[in-house]
Amino acid sequence: MKPWFQRSLVGLFGGALVLGSLVGCAGHRHGGDSDSAEFRARMVERVGSKLDLDAAQQQKLTALANALQAQREALRGGGDPRAQFKALFAGDKLDQAGAARLVEEKTAALRAGSPEIIAATADFFDHLRPAQQQKVREFMDRGRRWGRHG
Repeated sequence: MKPWFQRSLVGLFGGALVLGSLVGCAGHRHGGDSDSAEFRARMVERVGSKLDLDAAQQQKLTALANALQAQREALRGGGDPRAQFKALFAGDKLDQAGAARLVEEKTAALRAGSPEIIAATADFFDHLRPAQQQKVREFMDRGRRWGRHG
């Protein structure tokens, strides 16, 4: 096999591993649909208060949160991501075909949902006042959650 092809496969598999782990952990953080809805509502409320959003901006943030939740559900697919990932290691050898399928499924879900996420993010960010946009930039520069110290 060519070295660049091997690196590409390892990169894709590694990306799927990270993605699967994140999705799996995210699924366990919030117990169910009602917990997820409550979490989204708290997140929207908290970000809204930090940025001092008006009603229209709050609606755009809610639309973004809903789009992110839909993308998360699409990435999870119909089953348990952790079980899907563990199934790859169930036999004597890694299920390479299953791993490739899993990567393809997750990549297709990302591709399908990305335009909606980008549009919702742009719609929200573009309707912020310059001072609010600067607060978002500062948050991203800090690389941690708002309100946390240390």
